[in-house]
Amino acid sequence: MPSVALITGAASGIGRHWAGVLAQRPDEFQLVLTDLDEAGPRLAFREAARLIVRRLDIRAAAEWQTVIDVTLARFGRLDYLFNIAGGGRPAFLLDQPTEAIDAQIDLNLKGPLLGMRLAGAVMARQGGGHIINVASLAGVAPTPGNALYSAAKAGLRHASLAAAIELRRQGVAVTVIAPDLVDTPLMRANMARGEAVALMYSGAAPLTVVDLERAFWRALRERPLEITLPRWRGWLARLSNLSPALLLALYEPLRRRGLRRLEAARRRHNNSESGGGPA
Repeated sequence: MPSVALITGAASGIGRHWAGVLAQRPDEFQLVLTDLDEAGPRLAFREAARLIVRRLDIRAAAEWQTVIDVTLARFGRLDYLFNIAGGGRPAFLLDQPTEAIDAQIDLNLKGPLLGMRLAGAVMARQGGGHIINVASLAGVAPTPGNALYSAAKAGLRHASLAAAIELRRQGVAVTVIAPDLVDTPLMRANMARGEAVALMYSGAAPLTVVDLERAFWRALRERPLEITLPRWRGWLARLSNLSPALLLALYEPLRRRGLRRLEAARRRHNNSESGGGPA
């Protein structure tokens, strides 16, 4: 019997890629693909007996409940929730409009928490299931230039780890995946934000959606509590979180490194947009 997987954020980026991977395995997975932009997954995927597309504003409990009810009516159970939808507008705290506080907390923390609560209840009644939440390394260590997003993803990480311990007694696993910067349309849209995104570019090359695909498969195989990508940045993030003084000491060299890499990334992106060769 194929497993039933609900994916949020299926219109673009990580969610769309992962939906495409699972859609090619109809004998293994029955899919519920959701996004606030319902037209995105509808254009990318054809509805079928084992694949349905629904609009979902993850910030609204009623919309979550409707999607879960549709899932159960069609497939009878829910085995996996991939909480992928999220995003934000990087900026230094004093440059953020006050309404951005609600916007980022609602999208990156409240929305996934609603999904965990409602899908988790279904899985607990079934006696099994797996919730996979996409957080961020910005939620493992504080990230200057992205304080609101960092706060929301830290909350999601902590809630995921707490829920993982609570729900294991009922056969439900929770895994939080915390990646570094991922090359998606959102990343490219945020390139123009200047110094505020410098720390995001201070690591190696941005991750790809294929890197996240590998992490999802690992999560399904091993059911770990947490996966950080790449591993070395995960350890650096944990050390920075352990010692705020270390973060303070590292900020300037990481900022300078990030600005250099950001400028190189902008040149490559602009060259690609103009149809030129390698920068």
